Amino acid sequence: MSLLEVRGVRVLATHGVLPEERERAQPFEFDLDVHLDMTKAAASDELDDTVDYSYIVQLAVDVVTGPSCNLIEKLATDMGKAVLAYDERVTAVDVALRKTHPPVPHDLAWAGVRLTVSR
Repeated sequence: MSLLEVRGVRVLATHGVLPEERERAQPFEFDLDVHLDMTKAAASDELDDTVDYSYIVQLAVDVVTGPSCNLIEKLATDMGKAVLAYDERVTAVDVALRKTHPPVPHDLAWAGVRLTVSR
């Protein structure tokens, strides 16, 4: 198995439990680790023999900018499910999702979750 890495995608979206989190867009950042066999693509040098990471990023962005979720755990799971559904060659997706300005009364760089969605 191989790993396709996507790092530091930034998106504005409205997720959270508090009313202000659902009314005003806030910054989110995510990373994806997409597990798949890259042997054929490595030999052929053809995009059709692997997954298109630009499409995977767009799938995840569409989820993040879609309907609001209360919890980032649900949002990260939905992102992983969307990537899994894209291509049967993907066996698992690790999602790291961060709110970079969470509504807490402390100096906090970010709050987030890291989870794996698999077949």
